[in-house]
Amino acid sequence: MVSGTHTTRAALTPPVLAALATVYVVWGSTYYGMKVAIETLPPLGMLAVRFVLAGALLYAVLRWRGVPAPSRREWAWSGVIGTLLLGGGTGLVALAEREASSSVAALMIAVSPLFASVFARLWGERTGTREWLGIGVGLIGIVLLNLGELRATPTAAALLVLAPLCWTFGSQWSRQLPLPGGLMASAAEMLAGGAVVALLSVVVGEHWGPFSSRSAWALAYLVVFGSLIAYSAYMYLVAHTRAALSTSYAYVNPVVAVLLGVFLAGEQLSGLGWTALLVILTGVLLVAWPRRTTSEGPAH
Repeated sequence: MVSGTHTTRAALTPPVLAALATVYVVWGSTYYGMKVAIETLPPLGMLAVRFVLAGALLYAVLRWRGVPAPSRREWAWSGVIGTLLLGGGTGLVALAEREASSSVAALMIAVSPLFASVFARLWGERTGTREWLGIGVGLIGIVLLNLGELRATPTAAALLVLAPLCWTFGSQWSRQLPLPGGLMASAAEMLAGGAVVALLSVVVGEHWGPFSSRSAWALAYLVVFGSLIAYSAYMYLVAHTRAALSTSYAYVNPVVAVLLGVFLAGEQLSGLGWTALLVILTGVLLVAWPRRTTSEGPAH
């Protein structure tokens, strides 16, 4: 997936807004979906099924519609990016959550925009002052949201640092690589990444046993909405928007997850929690606000 023009990335076009809304809401809801799924399913095994099934379905539909299959070179690079994003990103989070609270996971994933902005500079994309301010404000909001919930073993903490590093580096690198066009890139990456997660499941010795219909339905939701729809929307954002904007989901997803917990699971949110949500949304607004452009391109 090669990078687009600077002008395209600067504009909040209707497709970009639709993709942002999808990633914000759907990936925020997958926190709850994964919690239900792993009630009776092994975490990594569940993720492997999710990604391989979603990738295979998307690949089959695209081929049926006449989209050409990836070349060997495109498959190879899709394997690299799929491993970084789904194996290194999502897979490491799943492993870490065995020994860390979901709050710690949300806090660490929230540093993704910061990492993405740093990695984007490797390929010449500058991060504006307002974007850095938005990143800082968002991080403050995440810290407020997680006060009193910071519990993790050293191993889990290390995995939660590596996860967003893998995810954001893979995301930014993908803009420079000869990946398949459009949704075929998502299909190839999910197939390759799912295979890596399946291997991880075997390595750590996960076992499958009887599972509930509740977990099965949650897995189905993750396949269709979390992977087929939201992952494809995210890869569109990576190709068409600034790094800080494409990763701003990391601030909104915890907000959506908390709200779903309050309204679906009967969890309580304190006054400090609601304050944190407002701070987080302020940070997202600072990051997402369109840049001014000149005849020479976007201002920084």
